[in-house]
Amino acid sequence: MAHKKLKLLYMAKLFQEQTDEAHPVTVGDMIGYLGRLGIPAERKAIYEDLELLEQFGMDIVRARSKTYGYYLGQRSFELPELAMLIDVVQASPFLTAKKSMELISKLERLTSAAQAGRLRRQVYVLNRVKTQNEQLYYNIDGIHQAINENRCVQFRYFDWTPDGQRRYRHGGRLYSECPAALCVDRNYYLVTYRPEQGKFIHFRVDRISGLQVAEEARPPLPEDFDPAVYVRSIFDMHSGDTQRVTMELAPHLLNVAMDRFGQDAHYRAGPGGALIVSAQVEVSPTFLSWALCFGGEAKILEPPSAREALQGLAREALARYN
Repeated sequence: MAHKKLKLLYMAKLFQEQTDEAHPVTVGDMIGYLGRLGIPAERKAIYEDLELLEQFGMDIVRARSKTYGYYLGQRSFELPELAMLIDVVQASPFLTAKKSMELISKLERLTSAAQAGRLRRQVYVLNRVKTQNEQLYYNIDGIHQAINENRCVQFRYFDWTPDGQRRYRHGGRLYSECPAALCVDRNYYLVTYRPEQGKFIHFRVDRISGLQVAEEARPPLPEDFDPAVYVRSIFDMHSGDTQRVTMELAPHLLNVAMDRFGQDAHYRAGPGGALIVSAQVEVSPTFLSWALCFGGEAKILEPPSAREALQGLAREALARYN
Protein backbone atom coordinates (compact mmCIF):
# COMPACT_ATOMS: atom_id res chain seq x y z
CA MET A 1 0.00 0.00 0.00
CA ALA A 2 2.84 2.36 0.84
CA HIS A 3 4.33 1.77 -2.61
CA LYS A 4 1.04 2.77 -4.25
CA LYS A 5 0.94 6.05 -2.32
CA LEU A 6 4.56 6.82 -3.10
CA LYS A 7 4.27 5.93 -6.76
CA LEU A 8 2.25 9.00 -7.72
CA LEU A 9 4.63 11.28 -5.81
CA TYR A 10 7.65 9.84 -7.59
CA MET A 11 5.85 10.15 -10.92
CA ALA A 12 5.31 13.87 -10.26
CA LYS A 13 8.98 14.19 -9.24
CA LEU A 14 10.08 12.50 -12.46
CA PHE A 15 8.08 14.92 -14.61
CA GLN A 16 9.27 17.95 -12.64
CA GLU A 17 12.95 17.11 -12.64
CA GLN A 18 13.63 15.07 -15.78
CA THR A 19 11.21 16.02 -18.53
CA ASP A 20 10.72 18.90 -20.96
CA GLU A 21 9.71 19.22 -24.59
CA ALA A 22 13.11 17.94 -25.76
CA HIS A 23 13.28 15.18 -23.15
CA PRO A 24 9.99 13.24 -22.96
CA VAL A 25 9.72 9.88 -21.19
CA THR A 26 7.90 6.79 -22.42
CA VAL A 27 5.70 4.50 -20.36
CA GLY A 28 8.59 2.02 -20.40
CA ASP A 29 10.89 4.73 -19.00
CA MET A 30 8.42 5.37 -16.19
CA ILE A 31 8.14 1.67 -15.32
CA GLY A 32 11.94 1.37 -15.29
CA TYR A 33 12.32 4.51 -13.13
CA LEU A 34 9.82 3.22 -10.58
CA GLY A 35 11.41 -0.24 -10.63
CA ARG A 36 14.78 1.24 -9.67
CA LEU A 37 13.03 2.75 -6.66
CA GLY A 38 11.62 -0.64 -5.69
CA ILE A 39 8.09 0.28 -6.77
CA PRO A 40 6.41 -2.25 -9.12
CA ALA A 41 4.25 -0.74 -11.85
CA GLU A 42 2.14 -2.01 -14.74
CA ARG A 43 1.45 -0.23 -18.01
CA LYS A 44 -2.29 0.10 -17.31
CA ALA A 45 -1.63 1.60 -13.87
CA ILE A 46 0.81 4.14 -15.41
CA TYR A 47 -1.93 5.46 -17.70
CA GLU A 48 -4.24 5.83 -14.69
CA ASP A 49 -1.50 7.71 -12.84
CA LEU A 50 -1.04 10.07 -15.78
CA GLU A 51 -4.74 10.88 -15.68
CA LEU A 52 -4.56 11.55 -11.95
CA LEU A 53 -1.60 13.90 -12.40
CA GLU A 54 -3.55 15.81 -15.04
CA GLN A 55 -6.59 16.03 -12.76
CA PHE A 56 -4.28 17.38 -10.05
CA GLY A 57 -3.30 20.20 -12.42
CA MET A 58 -0.01 19.08 -13.98
CA ASP A 59 0.25 19.86 -17.68
CA ILE A 60 1.23 16.38 -18.93
CA VAL A 61 1.80 16.66 -22.68
CA ARG A 62 1.66 13.59 -24.93
CA ALA A 63 3.96 13.73 -27.96
CA ARG A 64 4.57 11.15 -30.66
CA SER A 65 7.76 10.49 -32.57
CA LYS A 66 8.60 6.83 -33.04
CA THR A 67 6.79 6.10 -29.77
CA TYR A 68 4.58 8.07 -27.47
CA GLY A 69 6.43 10.20 -24.97
CA TYR A 70 5.22 12.39 -22.14
CA TYR A 71 6.63 15.55 -20.60
CA LEU A 72 5.63 18.39 -18.29
CA GLY A 73 4.49 21.32 -20.41
CA GLN A 74 3.45 24.45 -18.51
CA ARG A 75 5.50 25.21 -15.40
CA SER A 76 5.30 27.93 -12.77
CA PHE A 77 8.27 29.66 -14.43
CA GLU A 78 9.30 29.55 -18.08
CA LEU A 79 12.98 29.16 -18.91
CA PRO A 80 13.45 32.85 -19.98
CA GLU A 81 11.87 33.95 -16.70
CA LEU A 82 14.27 31.80 -14.68
CA ALA A 83 17.21 33.11 -16.72
CA MET A 84 16.11 36.68 -15.94
CA LEU A 85 15.77 35.92 -12.22
CA ILE A 86 19.26 34.39 -12.18
CA ASP A 87 20.61 37.54 -13.83
CA VAL A 88 18.99 39.61 -11.08
CA VAL A 89 20.49 37.41 -8.36
CA GLN A 90 23.94 37.68 -9.91
CA ALA A 91 23.69 41.45 -10.30
CA SER A 92 22.52 42.09 -6.72
CA PRO A 93 25.35 43.58 -4.64
CA PHE A 94 23.38 43.05 -1.42
CA LEU A 95 23.65 39.25 -1.82
CA THR A 96 26.81 37.46 -0.74
CA ALA A 97 28.46 35.16 -3.30
CA LYS A 98 27.44 32.17 -1.15
CA LYS A 99 23.79 33.22 -0.95
CA SER A 100 23.76 34.00 -4.70
CA MET A 101 24.81 30.43 -5.51
CA GLU A 102 22.26 29.01 -3.04
CA LEU A 103 19.43 30.98 -4.65
CA ILE A 104 20.57 30.07 -8.16
CA SER A 105 20.60 26.38 -7.22
CA LYS A 106 17.03 26.69 -5.94
CA LEU A 107 15.92 28.46 -9.11
CA GLU A 108 17.47 25.71 -11.21
CA ARG A 109 15.28 23.15 -9.43
CA LEU A 110 12.21 24.86 -10.87
CA THR A 111 12.92 23.38 -14.29
CA SER A 112 14.14 20.08 -15.75
CA ALA A 113 17.70 18.83 -15.24
CA ALA A 114 18.54 19.45 -18.90
CA GLN A 115 17.26 23.03 -18.85
CA ALA A 116 18.96 23.60 -15.48
CA GLY A 117 22.23 22.78 -17.24
CA ARG A 118 21.52 25.56 -19.73
CA LEU A 119 20.87 27.96 -16.86
CA ARG A 120 24.06 26.88 -15.10
CA ARG A 121 26.12 27.80 -18.18
CA GLN A 122 24.97 31.44 -17.91
CA VAL A 123 26.23 31.76 -14.30
CA TYR A 124 29.41 33.74 -14.77
CA VAL A 125 29.08 37.24 -13.29
CA LEU A 126 30.25 36.31 -9.80
CA ASN A 127 33.27 38.58 -9.51
CA ARG A 128 31.24 41.75 -8.95
CA VAL A 129 31.34 43.46 -5.55
CA LYS A 130 29.13 41.58 -3.11
CA THR A 131 28.16 42.28 0.47
CA GLN A 132 30.16 40.45 3.14
CA ASN A 133 27.48 40.47 5.81
CA GLU A 134 25.60 37.17 6.06
CA GLN A 135 23.29 38.74 8.68
CA LEU A 136 21.53 40.68 5.92
CA TYR A 137 18.77 38.07 5.49
CA TYR A 138 17.93 37.97 9.21
CA ASN A 139 17.94 41.78 9.29
CA ILE A 140 15.43 41.92 6.43
CA ASP A 141 13.17 39.40 8.15
CA GLY A 142 13.28 41.36 11.42
CA ILE A 143 12.55 44.67 9.67
CA HIS A 144 9.53 43.19 7.90
CA GLN A 145 8.28 41.83 11.22
CA ALA A 146 8.69 45.22 12.92
CA ILE A 147 6.87 47.06 10.12
CA ASN A 148 4.01 44.54 10.06
CA GLU A 149 3.63 44.68 13.85
CA ASN A 150 4.14 48.49 14.14
CA ARG A 151 7.12 48.09 16.44
CA CYS A 152 10.54 49.74 16.70
CA VAL A 153 13.91 48.08 16.18
CA GLN A 154 17.29 48.22 17.91
CA PHE A 155 20.67 47.52 16.30
CA ARG A 156 24.28 48.56 16.05
CA TYR A 157 25.59 50.23 12.90
CA PHE A 158 29.11 49.99 11.50
CA ASP A 159 31.47 51.16 8.78
CA TRP A 160 34.14 49.01 7.13
CA THR A 161 37.80 49.74 7.87
CA PRO A 162 40.55 49.43 5.21
CA ASP A 163 41.59 46.06 6.64
CA GLY A 164 38.05 44.65 6.38
CA GLN A 165 37.09 45.05 10.04
CA ARG A 166 33.96 46.66 11.48
CA ARG A 167 34.10 50.03 13.20
CA TYR A 168 30.85 50.61 15.07
CA ARG A 169 29.44 54.10 15.11
CA HIS A 170 28.84 55.96 18.38
CA GLY A 171 31.12 53.58 20.23
CA GLY A 172 28.91 50.60 19.46
CA ARG A 173 25.84 51.90 21.28
CA LEU A 174 22.43 50.65 20.24
CA TYR A 175 20.35 52.63 17.78
CA SER A 176 16.63 52.69 18.58
CA GLU A 177 14.70 53.50 15.41
CA CYS A 178 11.13 53.52 14.07
CA PRO A 179 11.11 51.60 10.74
CA ALA A 180 9.07 53.25 7.99
CA ALA A 181 10.01 51.20 4.93
CA LEU A 182 12.50 48.76 3.46
CA CYS A 183 13.78 50.01 0.10
CA VAL A 184 16.12 48.69 -2.59
CA ASP A 185 18.35 51.06 -4.55
CA ARG A 186 21.20 48.75 -5.61
CA ASN A 187 21.40 47.90 -1.88
CA TYR A 188 18.80 47.30 0.81
CA TYR A 189 18.06 50.34 2.97
CA LEU A 190 16.06 50.66 6.14
CA VAL A 191 14.16 53.97 6.14
CA THR A 192 13.29 55.13 9.65
CA TYR A 193 11.28 58.03 11.04
CA ARG A 194 12.38 60.17 13.96
CA PRO A 195 9.24 61.94 15.20
CA GLU A 196 11.14 64.19 17.61
CA GLN A 197 13.08 65.60 14.64
CA GLY A 198 10.27 65.26 12.11
CA LYS A 199 12.52 63.65 9.50
CA PHE A 200 13.37 60.39 7.79
CA ILE A 201 16.83 58.84 7.72
CA HIS A 202 18.13 55.60 6.25
CA PHE A 203 20.63 52.85 7.00
CA ARG A 204 22.36 50.27 4.80
CA VAL A 205 20.85 46.96 5.94
CA ASP A 206 24.07 45.02 5.27
CA ARG A 207 25.87 47.31 7.76
CA ILE A 208 23.35 46.68 10.52
CA SER A 209 24.43 44.26 13.23
CA GLY A 210 22.40 42.43 15.84
CA LEU A 211 18.99 43.78 14.84
CA GLN A 212 16.22 43.06 17.34
CA VAL A 213 12.52 43.85 17.18
CA ALA A 214 11.75 45.95 20.27
CA GLU A 215 8.62 45.89 22.42
CA GLU A 216 8.23 49.64 21.90
CA ALA A 217 5.34 50.57 19.60
CA ARG A 218 6.16 52.53 16.47
CA PRO A 219 4.60 56.03 16.44
CA PRO A 220 2.33 56.90 13.48
CA LEU A 221 4.11 57.90 10.28
CA PRO A 222 3.25 61.16 8.48
CA GLU A 223 0.17 60.61 6.33
CA ASP A 224 1.90 61.96 3.21
CA PHE A 225 4.88 59.58 3.44
CA ASP A 226 5.30 57.62 0.18
CA PRO A 227 8.31 55.23 0.12
CA ALA A 228 8.48 55.28 -3.69
CA VAL A 229 8.63 59.08 -3.82
CA TYR A 230 11.19 59.13 -1.00
CA VAL A 231 13.55 56.73 -2.80
CA ARG A 232 13.31 58.66 -6.06
CA SER A 233 14.22 61.89 -4.27
CA ILE A 234 17.48 60.44 -2.96
CA PHE A 235 20.44 59.77 -5.23
CA ASP A 236 22.09 56.47 -4.30
CA MET A 237 20.65 56.95 -0.80
CA HIS A 238 23.01 59.81 0.10
CA SER A 239 21.20 62.31 2.28
CA GLY A 240 21.00 66.04 1.72
CA ASP A 241 18.53 68.89 2.10
CA THR A 242 15.27 68.12 0.31
CA GLN A 243 14.56 70.88 -2.20
CA ARG A 244 12.65 71.41 -5.42
CA VAL A 245 15.35 71.70 -8.06
CA THR A 246 14.78 73.04 -11.55
CA MET A 247 17.22 71.96 -14.25
CA GLU A 248 17.74 72.73 -17.92
CA LEU A 249 18.73 69.62 -19.88
CA ALA A 250 19.54 68.84 -23.48
CA PRO A 251 16.39 67.42 -25.18
CA HIS A 252 17.93 63.97 -25.72
CA LEU A 253 18.25 63.55 -21.92
CA LEU A 254 14.49 63.20 -21.47
CA ASN A 255 14.71 59.41 -21.03
CA VAL A 256 17.53 59.85 -18.52
CA ALA A 257 15.44 62.36 -16.55
CA MET A 258 12.37 60.10 -16.64
CA ASP A 259 14.44 57.17 -15.33
CA ARG A 260 15.82 59.32 -12.53
CA PHE A 261 12.80 61.40 -11.47
CA GLY A 262 9.82 59.44 -12.78
CA GLN A 263 6.51 60.90 -13.88
CA ASP A 264 6.00 62.83 -10.65
CA ALA A 265 8.44 65.50 -11.84
CA HIS A 266 7.30 68.43 -13.97
CA TYR A 267 8.60 68.56 -17.54
CA ARG A 268 8.24 71.39 -20.05
CA ALA A 269 9.93 72.80 -23.13
CA GLY A 270 12.47 75.53 -22.56
CA PRO A 271 14.30 78.07 -24.73
CA GLY A 272 15.78 76.69 -27.93
CA GLY A 273 14.11 73.31 -27.49
CA ALA A 274 15.81 72.62 -24.16
CA LEU A 275 14.09 70.43 -21.56
CA ILE A 276 13.14 72.03 -18.23
CA VAL A 277 12.69 69.57 -15.35
CA SER A 278 11.47 70.42 -11.86
CA ALA A 279 11.62 67.71 -9.17
CA GLN A 280 11.96 67.18 -5.44
CA VAL A 281 15.47 65.86 -4.70
CA GLU A 282 17.87 65.68 -1.80
CA VAL A 283 20.73 67.96 -2.83
CA SER A 284 23.59 65.63 -1.88
CA PRO A 285 27.07 65.25 -3.43
CA THR A 286 25.73 62.25 -5.34
CA PHE A 287 22.98 64.31 -6.96
CA LEU A 288 25.41 67.11 -7.79
CA SER A 289 27.85 64.62 -9.34
CA TRP A 290 25.01 63.18 -11.40
CA ALA A 291 24.19 66.64 -12.76
CA LEU A 292 27.88 67.39 -13.35
CA CYS A 293 28.46 64.23 -15.38
CA PHE A 294 26.44 65.68 -18.29
CA GLY A 295 28.84 68.62 -18.64
CA GLY A 296 27.40 71.44 -20.70
CA GLU A 297 24.19 69.50 -21.41
CA ALA A 298 22.79 70.04 -17.91
CA LYS A 299 22.41 73.16 -15.81
CA ILE A 300 20.80 73.78 -12.43
CA LEU A 301 18.54 76.83 -12.62
CA GLU A 302 17.01 76.88 -9.15
CA PRO A 303 17.53 77.19 -6.25
CA PRO A 304 20.65 79.35 -6.04
CA SER A 305 22.02 77.25 -3.15
CA ALA A 306 22.07 74.15 -5.37
CA ARG A 307 23.81 76.10 -8.15
CA GLU A 308 26.45 77.29 -5.68
CA ALA A 309 26.92 73.79 -4.28
CA LEU A 310 27.53 72.41 -7.79
CA GLN A 311 30.01 75.19 -8.54
CA GLY A 312 31.86 74.43 -5.32
CA LEU A 313 31.99 70.71 -6.11
CA ALA A 314 33.33 71.41 -9.60
CA ARG A 315 36.02 73.73 -8.21
CA GLU A 316 37.10 71.14 -5.63
CA ALA A 317 37.32 68.44 -8.28
CA LEU A 318 39.32 70.68 -10.63
CA ALA A 319 41.69 71.65 -7.81
CA ARG A 320 42.60 68.01 -7.30
CA TYR A 321 44.04 67.93 -10.83
CA ASN A 322 45.87 71.28 -10.74
